[in-house]
Amino acid sequence: QVQLVESGGGLVQAGGSLTLSCAASGLTFSSYVMGWFRQAPGKEREFVATISLSGGNPYYAEFVKGRFTISRDNAMNMMYLYMNSLKPEDTAVYYCAGSRGYEYPAIVAPSYGYWGQGTQVTVSS
Repeated sequence: QVQLVESGGGLVQAGGSLTLSCAASGLTFSSYVMGWFRQAPGKEREFVATISLSGGNPYYAEFVKGRFTISRDNAMNMMYLYMNSLKPEDTAVYYCAGSRGYEYPAIVAPSYGYWGQGTQVTVSS
């Protein structure tokens, strides 16, 4: 079965950096648009970034542009989110997601059929 497993979350001070990883299995990874979403307590899940099948043309939510970088390694079935200049408002559970659809960029959660369990990112002030 399809599995997406996030790792790399943790506690970091404001201004610090973290790298999240998403390991995919049970799917033809290179055939899936991949994305990162996040959900803070009491808030709806929101789009963070997405990356195309080949890894080109990454697309970001406005609030992470210039701070976060999404990438993927199709040979290793991995996706990454490099997060720099972290702010307390970036605190959330971060989810990786896969979309077999044909739209790009896919920036809404219903576009994604597969989800990981999430990894907590906490940014202290």
